[in-house]
Amino acid sequence: MRLIFLGPPGAGKGTQAKLLTEAYGIPQLSTGDMLRAAVAEQSDVGKRAKAVMDAGQLVSDEIVNEIVSDKIDSPECAKGFILDGYPRTVPQAVALARILEAKGLKLDAVIELKVDENALVRRIENRVTETLAAGGKVRSDDNPEAVKKRLVEYREKTAPLSDHYASTGQLQTVDGMAPVETVTAEINRILASASAAA
Repeated sequence: MRLIFLGPPGAGKGTQAKLLTEAYGIPQLSTGDMLRAAVAEQSDVGKRAKAVMDAGQLVSDEIVNEIVSDKIDSPECAKGFILDGYPRTVPQAVALARILEAKGLKLDAVIELKVDENALVRRIENRVTETLAAGGKVRSDDNPEAVKKRLVEYREKTAPLSDHYASTGQLQTVDGMAPVETVTAEINRILASASAAA
């Protein structure tokens, strides 16, 4: 099962990815984790990424694509994977399609969690309140102002991916504002029909 999750910060991608990871025995791949792992392993591409990061620069698409390609080849991804936070842009999506084609693989689904942005900000505010009430620590980027900023960035950079995957016929949308169980059931329905069509 190879899929991509799209949706703004706080849409519930992490929650759903965790459930799918447990259900299908496939890893959730986030760009940050893959970058850190490549650097820690001191692979060729990891060393290049470290040099760029140490210089305080953003890691290029070329390096990120190579890290993703290497990860997809790992035994951990033999049964599939969930990409979360990659691709971030249409050029990365085009590169991913080429990478998969070269490996004789294809995506089973691209699932976008659609959310109401105002409700999303309220959801974050509630999460912060609940976390603090429970005596927990709040992530530094888990506040309404930071979320609004991330939503703007998402709309500008990542939202065009929806149009891209809609044009390829791969995009499936799910109401991310529905209860977690409802969202899970809808995702499972999409994956079941993808498996049947394969």
